[in-house]
Amino acid sequence: ICSDGLVDALADAAIGETTVDRSGNPTCVRSVICMSSNGQGISWNVNPNGLYNGTNNVRRVQWRSNPLNLGYKPEYPFTLIQGAGGAVSIGIDSKDNLWVVQRSQVGIDSISKFDASGKRLLTLGDSVVGHFHKAHGMNVDANDNAYFSDQSGAVIVKVSPDGKKLGEIGTRGKRGDWDEAKGQRLLWDPVSIAFDPRNGDMYIGEGHGAESPNDRQSGDPQNTSGAARVIRLDKDGKFIHQIYGNMMGAGHFWQAHDLAIDPTNGDLWIGDREEYRIVIYTNSGEYKKTLQMRNLVCNISFDPKTGDPWIGTGLDSQFLRLDRDGKVLGVIGNGPGGGEGQIGETGYIRWDSKGNMFAGSTTQARVVKWVAPQNQR
Repeated sequence: ICSDGLVDALADAAIGETTVDRSGNPTCVRSVICMSSNGQGISWNVNPNGLYNGTNNVRRVQWRSNPLNLGYKPEYPFTLIQGAGGAVSIGIDSKDNLWVVQRSQVGIDSISKFDASGKRLLTLGDSVVGHFHKAHGMNVDANDNAYFSDQSGAVIVKVSPDGKKLGEIGTRGKRGDWDEAKGQRLLWDPVSIAFDPRNGDMYIGEGHGAESPNDRQSGDPQNTSGAARVIRLDKDGKFIHQIYGNMMGAGHFWQAHDLAIDPTNGDLWIGDREEYRIVIYTNSGEYKKTLQMRNLVCNISFDPKTGDPWIGTGLDSQFLRLDRDGKVLGVIGNGPGGGEGQIGETGYIRWDSKGNMFAGSTTQARVVKWVAPQNQR
């Protein structure tokens, strides 16, 4: 028996004229266990009786710090692509240049690169990288190449520092399992990318929980796992191992929304967003511990100056400085909204060489530069 709300959801088209993700991939939008939003912004409530993931609910926890924002000052020096959507992810290279990827419709550019002063260096779109049906995480390697994940397109695109497409990981439009023994190098639901600062190893996080494709019983022999996972490659693209999130008990993770590598020991930190937790594995791939948090864990990063771990709390709209046991030591961000120091939904956290913190907003077309106290005039 279907509820009235579910019947209404089934009658609505999942893809409309202004829908960003027009790939036609079966995302999790037709069940009461899925989110009300399809992940393209908090207004895209295509499943009225679904889980709200924080929208229209009581805010979970808002933190305060003294001094305000730990003394960091918000600035907005970057003018993003007009007509494109939220700045879902960013990356910073060795020269402090900033890459930004926005979610955009077909024909509208999605990638920008700026210098440290905010001057636009280049703009890229469908003609160079192909259309991103649902852009998600991005990052920059030690050689200043930029990598962009297309969650619905099941591919990661590699771009040179001067904006040339260098290749892809996965097969565009073909979701599936990575099976090295068979020479099958497919991605399922790539959402996050991290690099080990010590050796350049690349980590790819797959699985977005209630937004991930329902593929486990699809009948496709190349796509049978249906579980969140992390794939590790060396700097030359050679497969090392993968970690699955569907194990019972300790070490379980429902999604790999963001990844970060602890620079002190190479531990892998996995942001399991809706489960409010960080799951930590050793560099060799052994489960270490789980940190239960009081907020969504949407983004994870390590401050390269201090070594401290930080998380972004999504629609709670704050950035939390932690110790390695998950204790909150301080906070940046004035809560949800569009005012100074506010943010709609925290994007991926990056740092420049001077210790300033940068983050986009999945629901807003802007990037905030949090200027560290020592860099303020």
